[in-house]
Amino acid sequence: MSRQNTRLDQKKVNTELLTLAYGSFVTQILHDQNLNIDEVNKNLERIGYNIGLRLIEDFLSRTAAPRCLEMRETADRIQQAFRIYLNIQPAITNWSSSSDEFSLIFENNPLIDFVELPPEFSNLRYSAIICGCIRGALEMVQQEVQCFLVQDQLKSDSCTEIRVKFIRRLEDAIPAGED
Repeated sequence: MSRQNTRLDQKKVNTELLTLAYGSFVTQILHDQNLNIDEVNKNLERIGYNIGLRLIEDFLSRTAAPRCLEMRETADRIQQAFRIYLNIQPAITNWSSSSDEFSLIFENNPLIDFVELPPEFSNLRYSAIICGCIRGALEMVQQEVQCFLVQDQLKSDSCTEIRVKFIRRLEDAIPAGED
């Protein structure tokens, strides 16, 4: 017998595995927090923040990207990171007139495949982990931002929109005791 060539698309398999694992993860947090949606939202954002703190190092080592001097460069780097880590490319739109605020538009959010929210979880910010990740990564490169979900496909919106607003540039600080 000959072996049939049954090659799997590795990126699709990885994305589906991430989606299923993330769904199980959110379900576990819901149970751990006794279905307290506000606490779950805080936890998802905090976990994403902690991931972002660590992910930025890997991103910088992979890309050797120089420091961003303006938010348009930062937006391009965020878009590049989504291509590298999630194999998606959000559109960058809705720039504020002062160029300190923009939106990331996801036509397809890989975290929400296979997910349906029951009505009692309508306040759950399922993709808040992405907002936290962006915030944590940018904080590590001395940019304080506010990041929040504006639209969510899980809530019958046509796309998922994440708004990123520059707050201030953080000062480089030397850790205490290392003068």
